[in-house]
Amino acid sequence: MLLRVRVTLPDRPGALGQVARTMGVSGADIVQVVVLERLGGRAVDDFTVVWPGASRVERLLAGLAAIPGVQVDGVWRAIGAPVAGGQDAELLAQMAANPADGLATLVDAVPGLLAADWAVAAVVPADWAVRNGSAPRPALFDAARAVPDSYAQLDPSECQPAVTYASWRTPESLRMPEVTPLRARALDGPDGTRYAVAPFGRAGLVLVTARTDGDVFPTAAFHISEVDRIAQLVRAAATILGDRLDLVTAGPADLPIMRSHG
Repeated sequence: MLLRVRVTLPDRPGALGQVARTMGVSGADIVQVVVLERLGGRAVDDFTVVWPGASRVERLLAGLAAIPGVQVDGVWRAIGAPVAGGQDAELLAQMAANPADGLATLVDAVPGLLAADWAVAAVVPADWAVRNGSAPRPALFDAARAVPDSYAQLDPSECQPAVTYASWRTPESLRMPEVTPLRARALDGPDGTRYAVAPFGRAGLVLVTARTDGDVFPTAAFHISEVDRIAQLVRAAATILGDRLDLVTAGPADLPIMRSHG
């Protein structure tokens, strides 16, 4: 199986090689290394590895823990093989070539680009975006009926974010995190789910992507570099799609919710 392993290690000659050797001895086949951060004598790297399914990941973690100064920040399943550079530009080109499906193209692509489990585009009502005081109730998305749960029964002032498009693997009953104030950021849900959110800057439309904990090991939070990446993609998408996004933000009564089936 394909795993993503995030490691914090000393930023000194030989440290990366020591981590790589330990992974190899433990049975991991490294297929990609991405440097997320180098600061203050420390580095944060994401390793994508092929891991033999019959082996226990604890063996890998024990080997890494034995290296002085090395810390494992998260282990989670990768949903696809790493691709060569330039995928962001290719995604934006696809959106420009077919803007009618541009939002769906973006939402479907984000989980693969960021090693996430799912992504959605949601509309935050203006009254909720500026609300102060107690936190609002989570948004519900019933994939089987493809409508927000009990949305029609809510008073307009109580409306929660309406999901307009959901990628493959989005939970059947989705509880959205508190996404206001609308700015690009990472956040954690009460159940341990890791989120990254980025607003389009148009009428409350926001992109939300998530990683969920595995059965044994916690996933890593979205790094600031990953949040910056999704924010840049969303800003570029808003420029490409322009007024088409206003049609999406017209509201669930005007636009049926779409869902990818993989």
